[in-house]
Amino acid sequence: MKYAFAFLTIIIGLTLEAQSNILSTNLAAKQVMLGNYNPADYASTNPISHHDDIIQGINANINADSLKVYLEEMASFSTRNTGSDTVSSSTGIGAARRWAYQKFESFSQVNENRLITSYLQFDQTICSMAQHRNVFAVLPGTDTIHNRIILIEAHFDSRCDQVCDVNCVAEGMEDNGSGSALVLELARVMSQYTYKSTIVFMLTIGEEQGLYGSNAFSQFSVDNDIPIHAVLNNDVIGGVICGATSSAPSCPGENAVDSTQVRFFSKGGFDSQNKQLARYLKLQYQEELKPLVNVPMSITIMSGEDRAGRGGDHIPFRQDGFRAMRFTSAHEHGDASNGVGYTDRQHTSTDILGVDTNGDMVIDSFFVDFNYLARNATINGVGAAMIAIGPKVCDLNIETSPGPEIIIKITEQTNYDHYRVGLRTINNDWDSVYVIDSALDTIFPTVANDYIVSVASVDEYGIESLFSREILLPDDELSIAETNDSEQGIELLQNHPNPFDEATIITVKLNEKLQYQSAQVIIRDIQGKEIERLPIRLENQMNEVLYNHGYKRVGTYTYTLVIDGRNIATKMMVFAN
Repeated sequence: MKYAFAFLTIIIGLTLEAQSNILSTNLAAKQVMLGNYNPADYASTNPISHHDDIIQGINANINADSLKVYLEEMASFSTRNTGSDTVSSSTGIGAARRWAYQKFESFSQVNENRLITSYLQFDQTICSMAQHRNVFAVLPGTDTIHNRIILIEAHFDSRCDQVCDVNCVAEGMEDNGSGSALVLELARVMSQYTYKSTIVFMLTIGEEQGLYGSNAFSQFSVDNDIPIHAVLNNDVIGGVICGATSSAPSCPGENAVDSTQVRFFSKGGFDSQNKQLARYLKLQYQEELKPLVNVPMSITIMSGEDRAGRGGDHIPFRQDGFRAMRFTSAHEHGDASNGVGYTDRQHTSTDILGVDTNGDMVIDSFFVDFNYLARNATINGVGAAMIAIGPKVCDLNIETSPGPEIIIKITEQTNYDHYRVGLRTINNDWDSVYVIDSALDTIFPTVANDYIVSVASVDEYGIESLFSREILLPDDELSIAETNDSEQGIELLQNHPNPFDEATIITVKLNEKLQYQSAQVIIRDIQGKEIERLPIRLENQMNEVLYNHGYKRVGTYTYTLVIDGRNIATKMMVFAN
């Protein structure tokens, strides 16, 4: 996790000194990710591949006690700082990653050696250390013709206040022992089943110094044409207690508890493959998993790519063009600012598993909720599994219609009997998801509105693919009337905040190409005082800017689109969180 200024400084440093000599220490792992292997060599003698069996198995077998044991073992290394000891057998990042490697190996041994364990080694000076290693395990898929990689990851490293303090005790239980335990448990459970796509389970290092480990794997994938289909990053995913300084958007107040909500962060708004991934994962939870669980979870799709001023390991993958999103707890214990008076646990020696309240030398009050962590692991696992067994992504066009109906024409992957159509308006979630029965079909939305439309292929088992690109309706070819509240051809749309969100997306719709020099969105309070100026590029049909207004801000504000010094349109927005 990073705090605002430090994170930006680190990312600037990342671009100045890139990794070199990036390699997989196990050549077989690389060849599998490239699709250069015989699936029969990794086939189970009793393959379990039906989606119902996989969903029920993941739900039944994710074990809160296993997660607790992993965390206790991670805590025993004292620190997992990226620059800490690599020689000791008991302390530091070297001992910790060798332990993680052996855990992956042990899972493979009880599952017919179907997991291929490797390090991703790269050269880069981080905390005065020149060479570093991620740990990962590859579960080969059965389809090498349509080779796809689904990556489930978490950062393994920990830290105290100073990013390269290798001597302080930094057990890092919430940040990010919780995510690391989740990845290990999913490797243990998911390697029992058979998928069409290859699944990679990865623990990265160097996240706390600048997302170095994830950047190395993403660069390795780009350099070697490894077809990453989706990235599920897990970071600060097991805590339920609110800190005094939790990064927005997070908690309602210190010591508040939330064990039934998880946040999905991803980059973009309109036509964002990252938001589409987040929506897909939420849909799989609602339709496939929620009917089976004892404790239902609330999933909130956030507007921003991360918390205000923060960042995580999904970002390098998104920057390289891969679909990527982040799972994070509803509540965090701190914003990692570590300034004067900072009392929260994140990025301190107090980020521990829990405390002994009765003096019997046994922890009895835990800061990580193992059952909550298990529920989040199950959401990850089922979502990743559905991607890994689902069909190929399709594409669409919209046919001209004389009325309010929407005629969907599938233009790629036209051989399926069924497709799903996702419709949304200004929400981060889909408003409705329809089923159509052929590659050319019609839907009848229940409410007249501007719609954003995307589609997914559906196979013979009812499993949908990830959703396609988005198309905005109505457009100039449709007969539904358009209204502009500003100048001809330019529409300033209503902002769309998300509940429990610190950010809101402001959208400008262009109905025709615009020639201009500069454009800004100016935020003012109700008295007219300017709060912020946001540059916006007006190049596409839908043009968006993210305004981080901050958690707990309330009141009425205005936002004005200004193009080449002229006020084009003004709208009001109300914050009530």
